[in-house]
Amino acid sequence: MKFTKLSLIATLAISSAFAGGDIAPVEPVVEAPVVEAASTTISGKLTGYYITFDGINDNSLFGDDSQLAFGATLDVSHKFNDWLTANFSALGYINTMNDDTSSLSFFENDGKAGAIFNVANLTATFGDTTAVLGRQLLGTPMIQGYDWLLAPGSFEALTVVNNSIENVTLVGAYVTKHRANNSGEFGSTLDGDNYTIGASYDDKTISGSVWYYDVEVADYTQVYADLGYDFGSFKLAAQYVDTSNDTVGIEDGTAYGIMASTSVVGFDLSAAYNNLDGTTGYVGWNGLYTNQWNSTVADQVPVGESIDAFKVAASTTVMGVAAEVSYADYDNDLDELNVILGYDITDKIDAGVVYADTDTVLIGDNSQVEIYANYKF
Repeated sequence: MKFTKLSLIATLAISSAFAGGDIAPVEPVVEAPVVEAASTTISGKLTGYYITFDGINDNSLFGDDSQLAFGATLDVSHKFNDWLTANFSALGYINTMNDDTSSLSFFENDGKAGAIFNVANLTATFGDTTAVLGRQLLGTPMIQGYDWLLAPGSFEALTVVNNSIENVTLVGAYVTKHRANNSGEFGSTLDGDNYTIGASYDDKTISGSVWYYDVEVADYTQVYADLGYDFGSFKLAAQYVDTSNDTVGIEDGTAYGIMASTSVVGFDLSAAYNNLDGTTGYVGWNGLYTNQWNSTVADQVPVGESIDAFKVAASTTVMGVAAEVSYADYDNDLDELNVILGYDITDKIDAGVVYADTDTVLIGDNSQVEIYANYKF
């Protein structure tokens, strides 16, 4: 699965000059600070997305269970000055296939056509600290947007990021709403005080992070930690998640995983393992190593049991076509196979095809094909 992550890096450059010696002192020259003029940046993309799967109505892959939609995303960023910026991302969409005979709902789950503001925030930068208030994308390990179909999932939140310490990023976020991927307008309020604080370190060789989550709407707290090391010829990474659930009937959960990756003769190869025991909470999507295009390993654990999940993946680029094949075994006779192809036709136009053969708890047993194309402007 592909997801969008928020990266906020504030940089402040300060320079000073001094003069002196045996000559008469010179009165200091005070220069007026340079104030950046207001500016507006506009970009966007046009998207076409077709999806179909079997196993519901007529057991035919290209039968009644199909949908086709077109979307237009407009991204606008207005810089008021050198420290304050307003950001907007609006999505308009139209569904072109009638769902009277299809078990698939319309794209964005809101009728034939519609429009939403997926991002609408103010971003302020003070020295090494950046604050974002409003609708935004989040990319923390266990609260993040699900980047799939017409627009990624987003949040209404206040996020503060600090980079004062070299190679270290400190993050705090208070989250009030979540617009789940493909769900239409914001309508899912995260009632209560939901927040996360985290610290990450990355010096290109050693990387790691520690996060604490309090998700009051689902009545759980959580600790997440990961650690990675780049040996040059290959990389190793490990993760651990501990979830304390206070809701009656939902058990606490622990999860841990390891992943190894390397590159051999033009192929990027990886192998991963996750063990999950109990309920591992997340909002939107999560960073567990054995997730696939359609499913997360966190949803595959039977009540009162544990699972061992494995995933292998290989990717390469041949004649401009990026190709990835992955397979995950989720225990309990559940699995998912993904074949993903992508091609940049020009600098502004790209297209892709995804084939997924899925047998999981939420989706069941079916095959699925997705075809998409984007034009960026």
